Amino acid sequence: MRLFMDIHVIQSVPPSCLNRDDTGSPKTAVYGGVRRARVSSQSWKRAMRLMFSEYLDKNELSYRTLRIFDLVAEKIQDKSPGCSNEEALRLAKEIFKKAKVEPSKKNAEKSDALFFLSTQQAENLANLALGNLEEKDIAKAVVQTLKVNNGIDLALFGRMVASNPEINCDASAQVAHAISTHSVENEYDYFTAVDDLSTEDHAGAGMIGTVEYNSATLYRYATVAVHELFSQLSEDPKALEKALIEFNRAFLLSMPSGKQNTFAAHTLPYAALVSLRPDRPLNLADAFENPIKPEEGFTKPSTIAFAEHAVRVYADFCAKPEASYILGELPIELGQKLNINEMLEEAAKEAVKKVTS
Repeated sequence: MRLFMDIHVIQSVPPSCLNRDDTGSPKTAVYGGVRRARVSSQSWKRAMRLMFSEYLDKNELSYRTLRIFDLVAEKIQDKSPGCSNEEALRLAKEIFKKAKVEPSKKNAEKSDALFFLSTQQAENLANLALGNLEEKDIAKAVVQTLKVNNGIDLALFGRMVASNPEINCDASAQVAHAISTHSVENEYDYFTAVDDLSTEDHAGAGMIGTVEYNSATLYRYATVAVHELFSQLSEDPKALEKALIEFNRAFLLSMPSGKQNTFAAHTLPYAALVSLRPDRPLNLADAFENPIKPEEGFTKPSTIAFAEHAVRVYADFCAKPEASYILGELPIELGQKLNINEMLEEAAKEAVKKVTS
């Protein structure tokens, strides 16, 4: 059956610059006619992948790298210690060539683009490379190897290979750009740094500069096509349950690292809703198309506006979720109230039960 796990988060972030553009400014977007703070989905997905490594074994994860030939060459040498560095690298390039993945013309040591490769796929490619590369069906075997044994992060975020769409892996998760529920104006922190070894009679700073920042209450949204993730993980219920728990945990608790040494914006969600829907994903960002006004701050009014909008949408356009769970300050009519550890387990188990029944 089709099943989507939606995760909605209201989170207050103090003065910070979690995600910057090419000029060093905090990213923004215009929505509802006003400028909002924004944190890109790519930035938050990177933070999530880093958190995955804290809770998952490396054999359950993947590498996203230009150095795929080195990665497989290392596996080849682990399996065949007598193989030289040069020979292992040659074999690695040959095995990728069977899948139409060639070295970059600018740097033969790297691939043309970042390539998402699971640890198990790297192992399996090394085994193939140590076999008969002239075997008639070796190209089919390489392609098949790259279509199974996906790491959890690879299954969630996908792989796109322009040179060979046959080895693409469709992402089973989508992460929206986080936006503020209200309008923002960027501010500037003017700073000076003192030279510790300057002479006493030397006036002035050793360095001066500015850092642009803002503060915001963010609405964050992500969704997982549970049925697609199940397929990407070889229809393994245990792997699916673990993947859902860790995706949920990482989306709720991770934080992008931009300028954190300067701002230490390590906050937690104020409220969260996790729901299971069989019909379609449902982003509720339009709860904030009219920006929240700052009469009582932003977090509490944002949470109230979100809850009221969810109830309206359920009544007018689609059914309530088949199961939903709330954290923090949300009304119980939206779901079962649990603490985070209970919710992670319960939501994942219920999703696995529904998609495997």
